[in-house]
Amino acid sequence: MKSTLCPGYRLFLLLVTLFFAIEVFCLQDAAAQTRPRWKAHDPRRPRPRVVTTAPMDRQAPAPSDAVVLFDGTDLSKWRSEDEGMASWPVEDGAMAAIGKGEDIFTIQPFGDVQLHVEWAAPAPPRGKGQGRGNSGIFLMGLYEVQVLDSYQNDTYADGQAAAIYGQHPPLVNACRPPGQWQSYDIVFRRPRFLADGTLSTPARMTVFHNNVLVQDGAVFLGPTMWLQHLPYKPHLDKLPISLQDHGNPVRYRNIWVRELREWNEPGPAGYDMPPVITLTPEALARYEGRFKYSPDSESDYVIKSDGSRLHCIFGKKRARVDLVPHSTIKFSIRRTSAHVEFDLDGDGNATAITFHVAGSSFEVKRVE
Repeated sequence: MKSTLCPGYRLFLLLVTLFFAIEVFCLQDAAAQTRPRWKAHDPRRPRPRVVTTAPMDRQAPAPSDAVVLFDGTDLSKWRSEDEGMASWPVEDGAMAAIGKGEDIFTIQPFGDVQLHVEWAAPAPPRGKGQGRGNSGIFLMGLYEVQVLDSYQNDTYADGQAAAIYGQHPPLVNACRPPGQWQSYDIVFRRPRFLADGTLSTPARMTVFHNNVLVQDGAVFLGPTMWLQHLPYKPHLDKLPISLQDHGNPVRYRNIWVRELREWNEPGPAGYDMPPVITLTPEALARYEGRFKYSPDSESDYVIKSDGSRLHCIFGKKRARVDLVPHSTIKFSIRRTSAHVEFDLDGDGNATAITFHVAGSSFEVKRVE
């Protein structure tokens, strides 16, 4: 039967059908590309592959700027949760959890740190899964790196040794046999909060387990906790480091920490360059030209203008930097502490340039 729909309406229906087909395809494609996040403690989560590391032949010496938290002699740098003296026994240069759930805390609080810890799971091993050699290292008392005997001992991936507990499994399982000393080298960056308490930057952590990278700048979703997803809440910039007593006599030795500087330290007072001035396109054109150390030099510095700013082009790869005017003579190199000074003739044309970079200076002269 011949259609009674007008051509324009048939075209409209065709476009609508095509639109919905594209929408369905895009949604299916997006769903295919979006991988769901594993839920915490899922036993189906793939286990990290096992790598073998050599036994430790000696303790790692503390750097000169480190705070030694435990040197094998006493617990003077540690306290109990109720501010009393830490009660873990010290024997043969190591301290051990006493198996009564009594965590210990550093007396000194810390924020951004490099932390070195050596630990050993009990030998012979007892228990299985989370019940075998379980302890933990809590940065700021909130962000845990799991300690567990994961040598031929299966458990959920985000709960094995060197996991960021409940969040990120280690990249590989580098655990040594129980009784052998192992090391964690941890770089921790604390979370940052805005003045109103909202999160600005989450906490991050890099971990080497027995000198093998197992956490690579992993981002904390919030404080770590068994069976709970805790949101970030504003807290102090420095808090104690704690060691967990989870009921197993895990031993620790040779613990030291280095405090790290802030990511973006402010510059010294008066560090900002002087105010920027505006030069006309005609004035900028007078700086243009090719400049060299000497006429026969292979290296050159080409000054060009786009009508609103100057650029300096140099090197074999013809790198380009922007020159910011602060006077008719002095220009800074954008986003650096370097600056240049032009020599001008009586008509305002540039005849030479002196570059001041990182405490050194050199001059190039116009050749064209």
